[in-house]
Amino acid sequence: MFIAFQEDYLDVVLVPGGLLIVFLYHLVFLFKYLNHPLTTAMGNENQDKKVWVDKVCQKSDDIKNALSVITSSISAATYLSMISLTLCSLLGAWIANSNTNKFVPSEIIYGNTKPTIVSIKYICLITSFLIAFSFFVQSARHFVHANYLISTPKPVAANTRSKVEFDVIRGGVFWSLGLRALYLALSFLLWFFGPIPMFASSVSTVIILCYHDYDTKKFENHKDGYD
Repeated sequence: MFIAFQEDYLDVVLVPGGLLIVFLYHLVFLFKYLNHPLTTAMGNENQDKKVWVDKVCQKSDDIKNALSVITSSISAATYLSMISLTLCSLLGAWIANSNTNKFVPSEIIYGNTKPTIVSIKYICLITSFLIAFSFFVQSARHFVHANYLISTPKPVAANTRSKVEFDVIRGGVFWSLGLRALYLALSFLLWFFGPIPMFASSVSTVIILCYHDYDTKKFENHKDGYD
């Protein structure tokens, strides 16, 4: 009975625990990003983008290179948004035409395999892909607007330059949010194999993101690069 109790309620303990770890990490990261941006990767990337926009708006010769960079960002955001939406459609069609509604045989899952839990897994996975799709679409929208502003005939007004800077930075932020939504979708995907893989994936994701977001070694000579 104790083993059965453990297996049935493992999802109740590990899945919210993994999500709580991810949520707390991003809460701390948000505080760092808003109050001490240069201690984070996104803050330093935003600083680089400000310098890039300033240089592009000063030199009309670099307009083709600038448009090429923005176009590449638009293509990448559009591609990932299409992938996210396609995966949502495939999952929805597969669920609608499946009689068993099981992605993984219940015999190999150590955890709760009730139909209600399986339905929650599908809802969480599809929701994550839809959120990622929304973020990537917003990213592409901001990059497209920046493309219009950069291609405006010179001279560029000061308010136009600030708009370009805003759109480029905001597009990068939505891009990062879309990627993190895909990371969350990966954890939900592993939940189909049981709550233990899902919890391990959440912890691993936080460890990898922590290294990526707070790797201060590459920021030591950040200011010297623009002197």
